Amino acid sequence: MIDPDTALEACRFFHDASLMLLWGASAFLCLLVPTMLAGRVWRLFGIAPFVLSLIAGVTTVLSLPLEAATIGSGWSDALDPGTVHDILFETTVGTAWQIQAAVALVLVLVFLLPRRLRPAGIMLGSGLGLAGLVFTGHASMHEGWLQVAHRANDVVHVLTGGGWLGALVPLIPILRLLGDSECRAEALLALRRFSTVGHGAVALVIVSGIVNTMLILKHLPTEWSSPYQALLAAKIALVAGMSALAIVNRYVFVPRIGREHERMLNAIRLGSIAEIVLGIAVIALVAIFGMLEPV
Repeated sequence: MIDPDTALEACRFFHDASLMLLWGASAFLCLLVPTMLAGRVWRLFGIAPFVLSLIAGVTTVLSLPLEAATIGSGWSDALDPGTVHDILFETTVGTAWQIQAAVALVLVLVFLLPRRLRPAGIMLGSGLGLAGLVFTGHASMHEGWLQVAHRANDVVHVLTGGGWLGALVPLIPILRLLGDSECRAEALLALRRFSTVGHGAVALVIVSGIVNTMLILKHLPTEWSSPYQALLAAKIALVAGMSALAIVNRYVFVPRIGREHERMLNAIRLGSIAEIVLGIAVIALVAIFGMLEPV
């Protein structure tokens, strides 16, 4: 039988990934993409936003008994009323769970709204869900103003990271719509906005990541015998790879679109897909080392 720690890591991965994809895609389409084009892209997604919202809700429900099994004596404590009660009302993990439960309810109710209002509701719910994740982070190791500052930095990190990763998903069909004469002008405008905001998002991910590392370890992860530091270093390497791909897309492929339109668009699409794959791998690593002692 799978052990509770592994089950919780898997649960954290699917929960965090679903919220990040929902947040980044919805924020990009709601805030940066012209309305007509955004509506068309949303329709292309079909039931995917509902499925991701459902995953976020199911993993929220599952995470509480998994936390109880992990903190307690194993699977026998997963549904123990006393253990579940203590976690829910006497720990920051419980506080985070209550926030996630409220978010899950919001994400479900969003799909009862008129279709035109759903993207904004998804953006609000998933953004709050990501912000609530900071209560399960390592900021709890601090007290007072330092804890507040650490959590604020964590909020910036998860929102900009999720914004970067999730926005890449609708970017791919928008690139394809550049060939549609009816959508070309709006698609170009969306791409320019993505490029402009993307610079800031990438910079904030990197800076907030460095700040977070310094607050937790007070040095770079160089102790390879430490599982936490080894996995953190792997995450840094993957984010560096994502940054390199983003730079190549923006400063090598984009300027050559006019001369080699189809070839460069295909290269940008492949680069964006590669960024998404690396981003998913980053979420998997964080789901694992986020549960480890930061030594």
